[in-house]
Amino acid sequence: MNQAPVVSKKVLLPFILVTSLFALWGFANDITNPMVSAFKKVLELDNFRASLVQLAFYGGYFTMALPAAIFVNRYSYKKGVLLGLALYAVGALLFYPAAAYEEFYFFLAALYILTFGLAFLETTANPYILAMGDPKTATRRLNLAQSFNPMGALAGLIVAQNYILAALKSDDITENGDLLYETLGVAERNNIRTEDLAVIRDPYVMLGLIVIAFFLIILFTKMPQNKNQEAKSNIQQSIRRLFRNGKFTWGVIAQMFYVGAQIMVWTYLYQYAESIGISNTLAVNYGIAALVLFLLGRWIGTAMMKFVDSGKLLMCFAIGASLCTIITIYSNGIIGLYSLVGISLFMSIMFPTIYGVALEGLDQDAKFGAAFLVMAIVGGALMPALQGLILDIGGTGYSDVLILGVPEVNFSFILPLICFLVVCFYGRMVIKTS
Repeated sequence: MNQAPVVSKKVLLPFILVTSLFALWGFANDITNPMVSAFKKVLELDNFRASLVQLAFYGGYFTMALPAAIFVNRYSYKKGVLLGLALYAVGALLFYPAAAYEEFYFFLAALYILTFGLAFLETTANPYILAMGDPKTATRRLNLAQSFNPMGALAGLIVAQNYILAALKSDDITENGDLLYETLGVAERNNIRTEDLAVIRDPYVMLGLIVIAFFLIILFTKMPQNKNQEAKSNIQQSIRRLFRNGKFTWGVIAQMFYVGAQIMVWTYLYQYAESIGISNTLAVNYGIAALVLFLLGRWIGTAMMKFVDSGKLLMCFAIGASLCTIITIYSNGIIGLYSLVGISLFMSIMFPTIYGVALEGLDQDAKFGAAFLVMAIVGGALMPALQGLILDIGGTGYSDVLILGVPEVNFSFILPLICFLVVCFYGRMVIKTS
């Protein structure tokens, strides 16, 4: 008996276009992660205020995911994608006036609006990919599409390294190893701040123009419709059905903890590196290595799903991530940093696998299920802020005090460890119920 193809030839072009969106929001995610450290230095913020970058970024997902599902329920997946791209472009272009006003909260507002667009895209694109073919291959199809997300993320990190972090004058070091920026007078610091905010601004403005081009391409392309998933549903009845489904409910919880772990690992990699004497510009190389492992793990995981149950694979990868996190906490120096990078290999399949498993068999309820799974991305807003508070316990540095025998930057990774244990529990639950 022939297995159904993961992607049929009939929907190949729409699949490629929608899959390209995964790379597009991956770029936005990973050009933004290093901005926590960049804004901290340029605008002289503490760790908690700098972490508000992630609160604004991932808070936009939480705010707009359910409205996105309601919009798609009334109209279509294609119109949801188009509105998402429009909001994405507006948010990116708002970086221009934000830099002109030199106001941190204006940048946060721009990021917040930008992620309104990403919420529309993720709420729409993920179930759209699941609907583009046989339900038996849906989770593999989503893992395949999600494999292109880290490609965009890699591009975002490379841009962050070469065109933002490397060009920031506020990150320059004196011969004594101190930040040059902190030794300057007020007028000189103001001039550098203006120049550095323009450096941060320009890639986002370019990104906004690229997103407009994608909007026009998809606007004039005929896209398929899935009558089961795009049929209009009663919102209240759909939500009641969803939360009577234990696999879905726990999937939302697992997704919230997973996304929190991912953002903490990728955001605070830079602070961990700095605590052992590695500058932000050089630390991006470790971020790139993490994304390469993430991409490799996703391709390997997608291939393994042909032979291994999704729940079992998810549980095994969560155990691997937990072990790497423990090494990160209790190792000092470069070994801890290598382990922190290695976590990405095991995180690779978690998001799409949780997503695909949680939405299995939901049909017309899938669009609302997708909204709650995207709302779960709020974990990426809340948990980095908690980690920032841990880092501020002894001051604005990263090794000011010891907690349970390790510097606070090491101890702060107890939060991702807890998150991976929740994902492991969900994988175990899926095995038992399948």
